[in-house]
Amino acid sequence: MGKRLLIATNNQGKVEELRGMFAGSSIEVVSLAAFGNIPEIEETGATFAENARLKAAGYALATGLPALADDSGLQVAALGGRPGVLSARYGSEVSSFAQKIEMLLAEVLASGSQDRSARFVCDITLASPNGEIVATKEGICDGLIIEKPRGSGGFGYDPIFMPLGYEKTFGELSSAIKSQISHRARAFSLIMPILRDYFGILT
Repeated sequence: MGKRLLIATNNQGKVEELRGMFAGSSIEVVSLAAFGNIPEIEETGATFAENARLKAAGYALATGLPALADDSGLQVAALGGRPGVLSARYGSEVSSFAQKIEMLLAEVLASGSQDRSARFVCDITLASPNGEIVATKEGICDGLIIEKPRGSGGFGYDPIFMPLGYEKTFGELSSAIKSQISHRARAFSLIMPILRDYFGILT
């Protein structure tokens, strides 16, 4: 078995995060940028897990490498769980996240609900080179939607999401804290033992 792992993304932040987790091992972590024009796998699933599996299997088959892919988003109680799997495409493909946030806050207000609870969800899947699903794990970070954006850190909906137990939004918290409590960090921590076993890495 090769010692290369594809992180099925062009997001260098995710790639570097995984490289750090494999520091000192013989695993070479590569991203989609290392390959030519691989056709994008459409996220047609109804859940985060379905989309993660679609991407992991599709990109594994396209590259011949074991692949790790994730799908994540925000679920808001007052909106019946929306935007969910459509978080990145909420409103439209072209609208900025500042516009998406403005629209989401307006919809929460219009709902009349006093429930500000929300959660970030991340599902992450490992697929073997032949497209077989090895495992899928889910990380969740519960919190609240605040009334106005705060903080310029992070990305996406981070400025309006305050994780439970904190008085700051994801847009205000340090990357060190987020790397411990975020939905993606939690999903990564759950899949790491499976990755280490898959590649035969001794802990």
